[in-house]
Amino acid sequence: MTELLQGARRLVVVGDELVAGFGDPRALGWVGRVAARSQGEEPLFTVQLAVPGETTTALAARWERELAPRLGERTWLVVAPGAGDLASGTSLARSRLNLANILDAAHAAALPTLVVGPAPRSDLPRERQQELSHAFSDVCGRRRVPYVDTYSPLVDHEQWASDLAAGDGVHPGQAGYGLLAWLVLHHDWYDWLGIPAPA
Repeated sequence: MTELLQGARRLVVVGDELVAGFGDPRALGWVGRVAARSQGEEPLFTVQLAVPGETTTALAARWERELAPRLGERTWLVVAPGAGDLASGTSLARSRLNLANILDAAHAAALPTLVVGPAPRSDLPRERQQELSHAFSDVCGRRRVPYVDTYSPLVDHEQWASDLAAGDGVHPGQAGYGLLAWLVLHHDWYDWLGIPAPA
């Protein structure tokens, strides 16, 4: 392994298929777009660990095991749970506990962590999606972990709605992933990552 790669800043993103950019014709997703805007004076090594339709229960059971061989001296963790809990019937209390356990373990491992909340879907009740996003926000707030709310800004966003309608109602296309990336980048992303924002 080269010294450049060994000492590189590492960004590990865990979550459902939106982390992998499923449905994006450019195959970048929001993670690829954010990473492209986060290349400072040193390279950023980005890893996406995505499981389609994943619940927070499954995510909590796997993330540490999968992260372990990818850890470096400087690793930042992004947790991006989707709405899999709603589709699977997981209770709100269990969703909260699962995310809390992930964040507590990340804190114990001294991993700077940021959470990107679930994006709106057209196949699930709005009220339940809003409740889930608020629950995740509350868990993060209690732990002083940055939370990017993607539900509230996008639920009535015309471009987001048309992008979902053009597909399967669950996965955005190129424009939708661009919106997600914009929300992440404009939520103190650069301060959290510890790099200057591009001019």
